[in-house]
Amino acid sequence: MVSAGMAAEVGPLPSVRPGDRGSVYLQPGQVFASVEATETTTVLGSCVAVCLWDRRLRIGGANHFLLPYLADGASASPRYGNAAIERLIRDLERLGSHTEDLVAKVFGGASVLEAFRDARDHLGAKNVDLARRILGAHAIPIVAEDVMGVRGRKLIFHTDVGIALVRLL
Repeated sequence: MVSAGMAAEVGPLPSVRPGDRGSVYLQPGQVFASVEATETTTVLGSCVAVCLWDRRLRIGGANHFLLPYLADGASASPRYGNAAIERLIRDLERLGSHTEDLVAKVFGGASVLEAFRDARDHLGAKNVDLARRILGAHAIPIVAEDVMGVRGRKLIFHTDVGIALVRLL
């Protein structure tokens, strides 16, 4: 759900003329950041996507993670939220960003399986909580979010302008 006062674009997805920007489809466990104008698309259920946009450089990136924390002994895979968010921040810093110039948009975290809908701490809720905590620890403000609920989402994020478009599935 979009929080009051937030500026996420929710509704029908507009078409983008071919050639206007490149496109990338994010699979679960992937991270993407670029100085190139790119339309980044993904589909989320209990997974979460964090989109970061640099207001000064007008560049951005996104991730798509499945689980909140790395398991003991696991490699730093972006399938886990703590690794995916840290990697996205590092990737943008390598492109010249500073955390004080970044803003975040957070999407996903639904409880799509009926058997878990009454649980307050379902996987999607844990993923959302982790994203909020890590972004807060980096002092990166969340300017928009569409999280939780019981339906999946299709997300399109434009890295050059920071616009996120969301459609419930």
